[in-house]
Amino acid sequence: MEEGGEAFYAHVALHRFHWRPREFLEMDRREKAFVIASIQIELKKEKEEHDRIKSKMRG
Repeated sequence: MEEGGEAFYAHVALHRFHWRPREFLEMDRREKAFVIASIQIELKKEKEEHDRIKSKMRG
């Protein structure tokens, strides 16, 4: 499953929102685009926080 593919976002939606993959995959284009953009924002924030903590631990 490659990051950025529709299956990746269906996987994230399954684990974060408890949506069955079909619920995500059957959304119309605009709704799905909104969910994908929201997931991307959250993943970016998490990565930045992870990097910040990792940097702090190094000194």
